[in-house]
Amino acid sequence: MSTERFDCHYCKDTLLGKKYILKEDTQYCTKCYENLFANCCEVCSLPIGCNSKDLSYKDRHLHENCFKCAKCSRSLVDKVFAAKDDLMLCTECYSHEYSSKCNTCKKTIIPGSRKMEYKGNSWHETCFLCQRCQQPIGTKSFIPKDNNYFCVPCFEKQFAYQCCACKKAITTGGVTYHDKPWHRECFTCIGCKRQLAGQRFTSRENYPYCLDCFSNLYAKKCVGCTKPITSLAGAKYVSFEERQWHSECFTCMQCSVSLVGRGFLTQRDDILCTDCGREK
Repeated sequence: MSTERFDCHYCKDTLLGKKYILKEDTQYCTKCYENLFANCCEVCSLPIGCNSKDLSYKDRHLHENCFKCAKCSRSLVDKVFAAKDDLMLCTECYSHEYSSKCNTCKKTIIPGSRKMEYKGNSWHETCFLCQRCQQPIGTKSFIPKDNNYFCVPCFEKQFAYQCCACKKAITTGGVTYHDKPWHRECFTCIGCKRQLAGQRFTSRENYPYCLDCFSNLYAKKCVGCTKPITSLAGAKYVSFEERQWHSECFTCMQCSVSLVGRGFLTQRDDILCTDCGREK
């Protein structure tokens, strides 16, 4: 009675009574399977045989015993690890070699832990403290000064000027008037409350005024148009016998010719050119 042959698909040696590997419904002896299909270990360069576990990471294959930290040689099997420059490292070695150090306590900041970063420096969240109150700043706003860091309330108490109008701290954008600090938005015309920062203004009795308010309140009025005359705005004017005119308003009452730089005559309150004055 004949029996059906059961041979290795590649070398044709009989597999009866031997260990074999089945791949895609095809049987191979262990030697042929390893030569044909086994991966080489990334570390020792030897084939990963049928009796060894084939551990893989990003197309890299390793024996179970070769899967170790490149620095301390501890096994990485079933452990969290990190990769850097083609090296696989345990989290402790990775942190020691590559993680940032806390600028306050100088200890390593473990990857994944909460930290603060500012201008290339790093801190543990619990080490980033206000210089004045020594409380963690966390995610709150802070102000740097002289290589130290302050929470906003402490900075205002210790360093900021107080606006002489609203009495609140000035942290940015203040102006100085008569040696006193003001918020830009608080420095306004005493008359119309228009902001004066960056604008031309004048003062009277130490109060600031915009040019319009100052002119309306204190400037002399033109006899011709009755509007204020102010040299602050660059206006030219003519003065005669305690009366003033804008230059463009100083004209003959009869023919309206300009009298600027010309002779003129007076008739009661009227100003006349010499031609119209002779006719009178």
